[in-house]
Amino acid sequence: MSEKSIFPSRFLFYLITISMFLLILSSVFLLEFSSSSFIPRSVFKLILLNRTSVYLKPNIKSEQIELPFLSSVAKTPMNSGEVACQRSSSGKEKIGSFGQQKRKNCDPSQALLRVYMYDLPPEFHFGLMGWKGKANETWPDVSKPSQIPPYAGGLNLQHSMEYWLTLDLLSSNTANFGRPCSAIRVKNSSQADVIFVPFFSSLSYNRHSKVHGKEKISVNKMLQKKLVQFLEDQDEWKRSGGHDHIIVAHHPNSMVDARNKLGSAMFVLADFGRYPTEIANIEKDIIAPYMHVVRTIPSGESLPFEKRPILVYFQGAIYRKDGGVIRQELYYLLKDEKDVHFAFGSIRGDGVKTAGQGMASSKFCLNIAGDTPSSNRLFDAIASHCVPVIISDEIELPYEDVLDYSEFCITINSSDAVKKGFLLYLLRGIKQDQWTKMWERLKEIVHYFQYQYPSQPGDAVDMIWHAVSHKASSIRFKIHRQNRYSRSQLMVNSKFNEKSH
Repeated sequence: MSEKSIFPSRFLFYLITISMFLLILSSVFLLEFSSSSFIPRSVFKLILLNRTSVYLKPNIKSEQIELPFLSSVAKTPMNSGEVACQRSSSGKEKIGSFGQQKRKNCDPSQALLRVYMYDLPPEFHFGLMGWKGKANETWPDVSKPSQIPPYAGGLNLQHSMEYWLTLDLLSSNTANFGRPCSAIRVKNSSQADVIFVPFFSSLSYNRHSKVHGKEKISVNKMLQKKLVQFLEDQDEWKRSGGHDHIIVAHHPNSMVDARNKLGSAMFVLADFGRYPTEIANIEKDIIAPYMHVVRTIPSGESLPFEKRPILVYFQGAIYRKDGGVIRQELYYLLKDEKDVHFAFGSIRGDGVKTAGQGMASSKFCLNIAGDTPSSNRLFDAIASHCVPVIISDEIELPYEDVLDYSEFCITINSSDAVKKGFLLYLLRGIKQDQWTKMWERLKEIVHYFQYQYPSQPGDAVDMIWHAVSHKASSIRFKIHRQNRYSRSQLMVNSKFNEKSH
């Protein structure tokens, strides 16, 4: 056979071999990725609350439930500088197209934060919602949505982060569960970075502050008293002086009776408006976002500059005390302006729906100090892609070590805001391209403020755990510093006492 005839035959053989190999390889890849592109129906059955944060509704048949797209997570890229990378034991995490993370189990040694949670009796948490488990059952089965009681509705929801954080920890030990491995519950407190106290303090205040029947004190006061006694008796509290404990007290009036005695702990708060600095401060505590009550506007439905006819929007309580007096002053300055909506409003009737529609049709939404520096209105504005205008001198903002609020918010000093003509002159001077840049950024960061279950990378629950982890090293520093002499002195004192006897 000639050399010329051999060459085409070999070339044809190699070409067929390579083609077969590529065909087999592509088939393997198609099988691998097709199985991770959808949220498994068996993992969780979810519904949307107001088409925004994922919320659980009990006693619903599985065939009636549609699994929502977690679009805020899926469509929004996470910058490496904004949120720490999630880690897995293999070092190679796969994220499904809806943000669900594919893993068999979370490895505590690889978690960002290891959390020990007290098994407090149900009266401190889900029992406040009327949940009654079986004998000796402390927690509902979080793998079965029908067994998880829904949080109280209405404005109670804005302070519900205690609920979402507890659910997230309970689910962290469930195999094949689609959630980040940021915070993992450990069963031995000596292995923990922080200790979580699962007391639903905001719900306790909102629903159980009044005295009923023959009660001498309210359920809320009684639970706070029992909690203080419980914590002070724990070895974990004694060992750290409470510095590594996390207590959620998001409602400004929650934990009023216990906060002074438990002030060494890390609080998860809305703001510092009703706390003395020695009890709560930015050095040790976490500012968490309110859960917004209006629906999140999908990115594709968000109206651009030219289609938002209202320049400035505010609807809510106008006559407030303390720092909220400025609302009244601004009302009289702005109420007669043609492109301004400044009106009293509440959640009654269609109040929430009306407010959501108004914000979504406005270029700027006012977030003015009320009885306390913060309010839910800021997060309603973010969910509506309405550029927030913050007028609250004492406000603290969530995740400010990660987010630059000047990219999507305007902040004005109260003294300037009440100058006649100042506010409207400033806002009317912001051109369409400047506003659009802030609007685009709002659409990118909105998922940071979404509470949902199961949690997703970069949502509100995940971000709070990241914020706690940022404080963890300073907590350890403080504990180690106070323990410098305690152990050696204890040993010497013990031997000295034996010798003297």
